[in-house]
Amino acid sequence: MTDLLVGTRKGLVPVTRAGGDYRLGAGDFLGVPVTAVLHDRRDGTTYAALNHGHYGQKVHRREPGAATFDEVASVDYPPKPDSAGADEPWSTELVWCLEEAGDDRPGSLWAGTIPGGLFRSDDRGDTWELNTPLWDQPSRPGWFGGGYDHAGIHSICVDRRDSDRVLVGISCAGAWRTTDGGKSWEVGTGMRAGFMPPERALDPVVQDPHRLAACPADPDVVWVQHHNGVFRSTDGGATFTEITERPPSTFGFGVAAHPHDANTAWFAPAIKDELRIPVDGKVVVSRTRDGGKSFDVLGEGLPGPDAYDLVYRHALEVDGSGERLAMASTTGSLWVSEDAGDTWTTVSSSLPPIACLRWTS
Repeated sequence: MTDLLVGTRKGLVPVTRAGGDYRLGAGDFLGVPVTAVLHDRRDGTTYAALNHGHYGQKVHRREPGAATFDEVASVDYPPKPDSAGADEPWSTELVWCLEEAGDDRPGSLWAGTIPGGLFRSDDRGDTWELNTPLWDQPSRPGWFGGGYDHAGIHSICVDRRDSDRVLVGISCAGAWRTTDGGKSWEVGTGMRAGFMPPERALDPVVQDPHRLAACPADPDVVWVQHHNGVFRSTDGGATFTEITERPPSTFGFGVAAHPHDANTAWFAPAIKDELRIPVDGKVVVSRTRDGGKSFDVLGEGLPGPDAYDLVYRHALEVDGSGERLAMASTTGSLWVSEDAGDTWTTVSSSLPPIACLRWTS
């Protein structure tokens, strides 16, 4: 049984724990970048988003117990209206994240894309529909890309108890929440963009939240790894409070929220902007167990002091127990911890660059 799915620049690699060791298996989609992966805990179905470059974005689905994937519908934008500007982006450049809906809506999925469109499927990926209330926000012409040319949705947090409650993270347009299944949206406040002029630093629609992670057991608690630091919300993303001290730095991309303990989260810090390498050349994880008041810096078993690994947004994940963590880097390293991050074991250091991870349990 596969324990972990690893999305790389050259395919999807399964990882299995056997005899105390984690072992790589034969991959799928060899040579094709995997941009998002989802293991639907509700029914065991696996989904993978692929970037075929010239041939565009594709989504594949593997049924529970099946050995192979089948292609399902692509996440495509509707026809571009005449009212749209000639230079306005209107096609799927990247499927950046895939998430399941809540327990009350089986078979329903969400997809976040570049250029900032949110899509929903109510038939397990057979069809997708653009959420027009978010896409038609008056502020959208001012949304902009961070590392990409256009804005993109990379984080989707769904309240498992109520599928109508959804929070999405957009780089760069802030955090948007709906309580009515996407019919209406409001943007969260309280984040600070240090890269903007002072008069716009608190503008909620210019924020660059690199990753949002909500506690599944208490989804009102949301952790944000922002380009400018770390933020936390206790009201489902309506407002955020900045955490100003997190050693060894407040910059990074990856964050994982404990599935049961809303006060516990893990981060993958780095040096910001043009460097984007580990602080002091040491790969570490910062963990808080008290809601961000203090942090442990954990690096036993991780490389350093001459490491150059960067952990992407979706490459730090915790399993359903809250004890097993997986982390991976742009240099093809994959690590696993079975004690909540206290110690780490290298699974591989020779994979292609890794974009995303998913535990299957």
